[in-house]
Amino acid sequence: MIKKIKLKTHTDSLLIVEKYIDQMKDEGIITEDCYGNIMVCATEAVNNSIYHGNKEDIKKSIYLQIEYNDKNLVFNVKDEGAGFNYENIPDPTLPENLEKLSGRGVFLIKNLADEVEFLNNGSEIKFSFKL
Repeated sequence: MIKKIKLKTHTDSLLIVEKYIDQMKDEGIITEDCYGNIMVCATEAVNNSIYHGNKEDIKKSIYLQIEYNDKNLVFNVKDEGAGFNYENIPDPTLPENLEKLSGRGVFLIKNLADEVEFLNNGSEIKFSFKL
């Protein structure tokens, strides 16, 4: 099954994502074991699109696609920003980066999802979970 959602560049979009993931848990599509990791990754990806990708420009949109079957759950989050150098992100666990307010979202996604792929110069992220 594939679900496509067009989101506004606004923090209210995070609530939409959270509700949809809660609904998937309630329907038994995702289990309690992977619920937290999925929630963190999806909300971090959308949050990054709001603040870093679309730079809070309300004229721009975020495109979320969720695809799942009995084995995999795949998220694709795309914004209308210019992208970023996803190969050169400072490690937020290093002492010199511990007090920085940004830089943790991509780190979390890379460490919580089973697979992560950046597309379109970093303006799109695809991550998946084995169910």
